Amino acid sequence: MVSQVVPGRLPAPRKGATPLRQTIAIGLVFGILGLYLGIVGILAMINARWIIVDVLTLGQAALLAIGLGAGAFVASRSKERAYLTIAWRGLVAGAIAGGVVTVLVAAMDVINLRVIFISLSPELFDILTFHLGLAGGAAILVVGGGALGMLGGLLALSAPIVRRPVIIGFSAVIFFGVFEELIQIMLQWGDVIGAMRDFLFDYDGLLLQGAILIFLVAAGLAAGAAALRRRGVEFSAIIPPPQRQYLGLMKALFAVLILVLFPIVAGSYIGQVLMLVGLYILMGMGLNLEVGLAGLLDLGFVAFFAVGAYTTALLTADSPHALASYTAIPTLSYWAAMPIAVFMSVVVGVIFGLPVLGVRGDYLAVATLGLGEIVRVIVQSDFAAPLLAGAQGILQIPKPRIFSFELSDPVDLFYLTLAASAVAAYCAWRLENSRLGRAWMALRDDEDVAQALGVNLVKVKLLAYGLGAAFAGLAGSIFAVMLTSVYPSSFQLLISINVLALVIVGGMGSLPGVIVGSAALVGLPELLREFGEYRYLFYGVALIVMMRIKPEGLWPSQTRLRELHADDEISEEELAALERTGGGAVAMAPASEVRKPDE
Repeated sequence: MVSQVVPGRLPAPRKGATPLRQTIAIGLVFGILGLYLGIVGILAMINARWIIVDVLTLGQAALLAIGLGAGAFVASRSKERAYLTIAWRGLVAGAIAGGVVTVLVAAMDVINLRVIFISLSPELFDILTFHLGLAGGAAILVVGGGALGMLGGLLALSAPIVRRPVIIGFSAVIFFGVFEELIQIMLQWGDVIGAMRDFLFDYDGLLLQGAILIFLVAAGLAAGAAALRRRGVEFSAIIPPPQRQYLGLMKALFAVLILVLFPIVAGSYIGQVLMLVGLYILMGMGLNLEVGLAGLLDLGFVAFFAVGAYTTALLTADSPHALASYTAIPTLSYWAAMPIAVFMSVVVGVIFGLPVLGVRGDYLAVATLGLGEIVRVIVQSDFAAPLLAGAQGILQIPKPRIFSFELSDPVDLFYLTLAASAVAAYCAWRLENSRLGRAWMALRDDEDVAQALGVNLVKVKLLAYGLGAAFAGLAGSIFAVMLTSVYPSSFQLLISINVLALVIVGGMGSLPGVIVGSAALVGLPELLREFGEYRYLFYGVALIVMMRIKPEGLWPSQTRLRELHADDEISEEELAALERTGGGAVAMAPASEVRKPDE
């Protein structure tokens, strides 16, 4: 039944922006991005880092990226695919972006803006003007920005067989230039590898001949991979289904082999980073059960992580605060303490879920946040200090041992984390495809309907909290032996927020998404530690861009992907109906009643 509505109250259909207005807006956005990089000090800081020694700095690469990005974004937003149209629109967008930066340069030349923005230094003025003064720098910014915008638009419009090798080649050069210190540490094996390192790098960074070689190799591999992929698709079409499964298994085994051997080649620092990523993968899989499957938003998840760490410390540490020092409980090995730590996390998870059984939505997030803070305050309180040592923490936690071999190196502990993550991933996969997993998904979609269909809400919710806490407790147990000490300051609210962010960015309800999200939001910031606090600015910008461009996540589950695409299709149908009728009754009809013209 279609509702009666008053036509005067319906909004008029919105008209899209003209191509010129859209081009100007894109140019202004990228120009403002350039202003932001300069005003907050990022541009001056990264300009000290060479991408190619004596040729290109990271700051100059950022300015080039602004012009290229403006043109590429214009091409991606344009409905017309003519090269001439994209060329002039990219030219205008890039020139506007350069012109906005030129306004900052002119203001710095006339006014002492350092009174307000300390980062607007003479060094930044020289960077933006390329040491050519105001007139020369302004000309380069506007003309060069226009040329880069045109190039970026034409590159985005070009065929994938041309575009992908070029983008991958330049990306490889930037990667090798930014992470040259880590890569040089890896290239320490033998005389041949050493000679290759000397050809690619010197003490200051990547050399020009090394950059050219890296670009050619990366672009060639990208082109070859595209050709093999096309042939592979044709080849896979004639392979019987059982052999396709074996082919997929071989790919998975190859990926696991690379993951196992890479830390040995890369060294302890990379092993430490990979281990930290593995810990967040464990916690992400646990929170994915609660948020991604059951729809229970939990901001106190770090409490379970702390329970696992403190339980391991109390049972294994050679410390006055360990249970063995004042009870009859003997000091346990790590392998005996780890299951107990996981069990205690499950118990705390169930207790944690009891007070919030009837709470939903945003109120659940606030309630779990409060419970997590209660746990943190208790750990730091004087009341619990005789047992948990308060702010002093519990020290002298021994490393795990396998017979006489001690897992003391970060690479060794990475393999422990990898094994734990593999077991946890199998359990999470089985849970997702089980009767309980389907009950969680029904609970996430609609609690009332799930209860009407016979789902025991109390049981299902408590199992979600308890099993999710088990993964966090396992991560906390490994974390304790990694640091050989535990402190209350290690279990802040930010950990819960980071775990929730990686679940959302990776793809809610997706196990592969948890892995990808952990690598993107945990591993990459760790590798960018040399940029100090600015890496969190990149982190925040990446989250914003991610939620705008790909809200379903980097590797979403098929269910989540279908839901989002179904919503998009309904929106388009409703909008088409509004445009056909000019408003009116169809605007008030449910999405299911909106019909196509041929119906």
